[in-house]
Amino acid sequence: MGQLIEGVWHADAPADVPGNTSIRHWITADGKPGPTGRGGFRAEPGRYHLYVSYACPWAHRTLIYRALKKLDGMIGVSVVHWLMGADGWTFAPDEQGLVGDRLNGSEFLREIYQSSEPHHTGRVTVPVLWDIATKLIVSNESADIIRMLNSAFDGVGAGAGDYYPLALRDDIEALNARIFSDVNKGVYKAGFARTQADYEGAVTALFATLDELDSRLAKRRFLLGDAPTEADWRLLPTLLRFDLVYHGHFKCNVRRLVDYQNLSGYARDLYQWPGIGATCNFDHVKRHYYQSHRHINPTGIVPLGPAIDYAAPHDRGRLLTRGTP
Repeated sequence: MGQLIEGVWHADAPADVPGNTSIRHWITADGKPGPTGRGGFRAEPGRYHLYVSYACPWAHRTLIYRALKKLDGMIGVSVVHWLMGADGWTFAPDEQGLVGDRLNGSEFLREIYQSSEPHHTGRVTVPVLWDIATKLIVSNESADIIRMLNSAFDGVGAGAGDYYPLALRDDIEALNARIFSDVNKGVYKAGFARTQADYEGAVTALFATLDELDSRLAKRRFLLGDAPTEADWRLLPTLLRFDLVYHGHFKCNVRRLVDYQNLSGYARDLYQWPGIGATCNFDHVKRHYYQSHRHINPTGIVPLGPAIDYAAPHDRGRLLTRGTP
């Protein structure tokens, strides 16, 4: 995978090149410094822009929060092409009408990094939260971006809802840590494993956690009770991609998501939350994984299935008021 080294693109850079891939500044209501990075990034409608891939589960989180908090009119979006090749993420058009980077006119996502940090060393990743006013990257860390979107814009017209409530933060953090290691990242550990032992370890941990989550969701509608929190929205992108790509492409095939009665209904429930379905593009998901990872799928053939109806009834409402954190 290519990366920037001192601001210069190297398509075949060695994996051990040192660099600070993460850019972590913070948008706050008053523009004062947040938990990381410099200050000066005030929450203002029309000032910020998201660069995302529909294929990437980390970028998908930010699209979900943009929809949840009704920030569509405040924060624009540019979508990269689904294929990641020697040039990394690009703004090439596709058959579905992608129009590229209308904001900055870039051909490659790396140009956004080079413009913000001319000597950047590290991978060129999505999502990217861009400040139009200063022409700087605010953040490329999805976990930070969703927390900014969760609360920073509340005073300037964002939709209602707090998905990181103070009373549940310890529980959310504990779930996030387990889900990130064993599920969000676990599917990649399995898919990119180079030894049988590494693969089996990742898959064993993955399905042990999925089994526990399915049991947990037998008693409550969402992971921490009657309302979804950050833990639910961080899990959802992986679940929506599970049967589509991780089950086959990454060999995570002990069970399918559809084989889990509670987890599969829960995924449909969250998918049907207002605005969430529109953040998904499953054609981009399948094409990216099967055609970008040629070391796993040399032919680049994209399977036709599976056919999944995330709009099907879920019956999760029957669990309201029954679950407790």
